[in-house]
Amino acid sequence: MDPHNGTEAVEILFLGLSDDPQVQAVLFCLFLSMYLVTITGNLLIILVVSSDPHLHSPMYFFLSILSTADIGFTSSTVPKMIWDIHTQSRIISHAGCLVQLSFFYGFGCLDNVILAVMAYDRFVAICHPLHYPVIMNPRLCSRLLLLSVCMSLLESQAHCLMMSQLTFCTHVEIPHFFCDFPQLLKKSCGDTSMDNILLYLIIVIFAGVPISGILYSYSRIVSSVLRVSSTGGRYKAFSTCGSHLTVVCLFYGTGIGVYLSSTVSQSPRKGEVSSLVYTTIVPMLNPFIYSLRNKDIKRAFQKLLSRRP
Repeated sequence: MDPHNGTEAVEILFLGLSDDPQVQAVLFCLFLSMYLVTITGNLLIILVVSSDPHLHSPMYFFLSILSTADIGFTSSTVPKMIWDIHTQSRIISHAGCLVQLSFFYGFGCLDNVILAVMAYDRFVAICHPLHYPVIMNPRLCSRLLLLSVCMSLLESQAHCLMMSQLTFCTHVEIPHFFCDFPQLLKKSCGDTSMDNILLYLIIVIFAGVPISGILYSYSRIVSSVLRVSSTGGRYKAFSTCGSHLTVVCLFYGTGIGVYLSSTVSQSPRKGEVSSLVYTTIVPMLNPFIYSLRNKDIKRAFQKLLSRRP
C-alpha cells in the first residue's frame, strides 16, 4: 500500500475482543451494565459531595473532581466499544481517533494528577494537622485544580500533535478496542524513532511526576505515623489513607501492567485485556472504594435519600 499522510481520510479498524456473535452478545450486556454502574456511582459521589455542607472540604472536593475525571476517562472509550459491538462496525475515522485520543489522555492525565493532589492533601492532614486549614485553603485548592487541568490539556494535545504527524497506509488494523497510541505507532509507515522518544518523555513527565509526588507524600505519611505511640492513633491515621491508596494501587498497577505486558509479551490480547481493567473496572470500583468505608459519605448519602420534595 502507498503511504498517506495521517491528515487524509484514513480509516482505522479495531480488531476488538472477539468475533464470536454469542460472545459479543455477552460482552455487550456486560460492558453496558458496567458503564451504567460507573456513571451512576460517580455521579452519586459528585451529588453527595456537592449537596452536603459537611463534605465541603479539600479532600471531598478533589474526590468529586476524581469522579468527574473517571466519568470522562471511561466515556472516552467504552461507549464506542459498546456501539461497535452492537453495530458490528469497528471502524473509526482519523478525526474520530484524534478526538478519542484527546479525551482519553486528557482525562487519564487528570486522574493521575488528582491522585497526586489527594496524596498531598492526606500528607498535610496527617503530618501537619494543626496547619491543615491554613495550608489547604480554597485559593490553593483552586490553583491545584487549575494546574491539574493545564497538565491534562498539555498531555492530550501532545498526543494529538504526534498522532497528526504520523504516516499511515490506507487501512490500519490495530488489535485493540480504542485508539491506543503505542499500537498506532507500530502501524505507522514512516520512521517513528523520534516519536518513541517523545512518547517515553511524555510518560516520564506526565506520569512520573505525579507518581513521584504520591511516593514522596506516602513516605512522609508512613514516617510520621510510625512515630505515633498509640496503636489506635496509627490505625486512625492509616484508615484515612486506605481508600486513596487502594485506588492508587489499582490505577497505576493495571496501567503499568499494560505497558509491561506490551513490551515483554508478543501477544496483543494480554495488553487489551489489561487495558479493560483500568479503563472500565477501576473507574467503576472507585465510588465503592471511597463510599463503603467512609462514614461521612454514607451519612450524607442517607440524608440525601431521606429528603422529601
